[in-house]
Amino acid sequence: MQDDTHAAASATPPALLLVNLGTPAAPTARAVRKYLSQFLHDYRIVPLTRWLWCPLLHFLILPLRSPKVARKYAQIWMEGGSPLAVHTAALAAAVGERLPGWQVRHAMRYGEPSVAAVLSELRAQGVRRVRVLPLYPQYSTTTTASVEDALAAAVPGSGLQVELRCDYHVDPGWVAAVADSIRAHWRAHGIGERLLLSFHGIPRRLVEAGDPYAAQCEASAAAIASALGIARDELLLTFQSRFGREPWLEPSTQPTLEALARQGVRTVDVICPGFAVDCLETLEEIALENAAAFRAAGGRALRYIPCLNAAPAHADALAALARAQEGWA
Repeated sequence: MQDDTHAAASATPPALLLVNLGTPAAPTARAVRKYLSQFLHDYRIVPLTRWLWCPLLHFLILPLRSPKVARKYAQIWMEGGSPLAVHTAALAAAVGERLPGWQVRHAMRYGEPSVAAVLSELRAQGVRRVRVLPLYPQYSTTTTASVEDALAAAVPGSGLQVELRCDYHVDPGWVAAVADSIRAHWRAHGIGERLLLSFHGIPRRLVEAGDPYAAQCEASAAAIASALGIARDELLLTFQSRFGREPWLEPSTQPTLEALARQGVRTVDVICPGFAVDCLETLEEIALENAAAFRAAGGRALRYIPCLNAAPAHADALAALARAQEGWA
């Protein structure tokens, strides 16, 4: 009977679930506090003992940080919601157009719609097989593995056959889409004096413990350089969004930009290939905060190249990944 169920599930097209990190529901201190509370309660993000971490989180960090972060979100908020929510929904719709017969949905690891809720909806609609693609090109225990945790909690007993794709950091379609977006920027604005690829940082201890993230970021950078027809040393790789006091991956993005400005570099093109869609870390941290720091240090223009978002080449690449047989656990 189990073999018959598995065969029936395999005989029909699966659903595709695109999973992104998540976002507050509104650019308010209350909504940000709720979101950050869920995010920072994840052991993958903060592995401290709960009796030590929870009082710090709820009585110090969240009261101080939530209003500040809310003001940052307010600067980039869109009519339809946060950029991450708007662009993720648009990307799922674009991928769905390329997969006739499939149900393509999106979920958030933190916030709404949750992974568990979307899987439950798919199950109620008769879906039995779901391919899950976390929207993190490079694998990390802080991101993709956390999605695995959410699936481990939601899938048992659901009757769903779930297949996970862990990364696509050198997928040819994705690499070509990133390279084409850089070329389009250069055609429109000219080539800057430097090209900088900024990836989200993680604590150094995770890499030392075996997390492949840093190596995959380097592999992505090399593949993008090759697709652009330039040498690897013609682009810079940095890490952004440091949180806390422990050592994180280096070089850091903002200090690197400030150093370039002091060296006389006046224009820098910056792209963030680790982010599938634009969000707080790209639009506020890079395009606003880091751009201001670059100018304050003597630079003229930090020219931010948007994420792939719902661009046709991005949707094409993800749809091709969904149809592929290899890479799914």
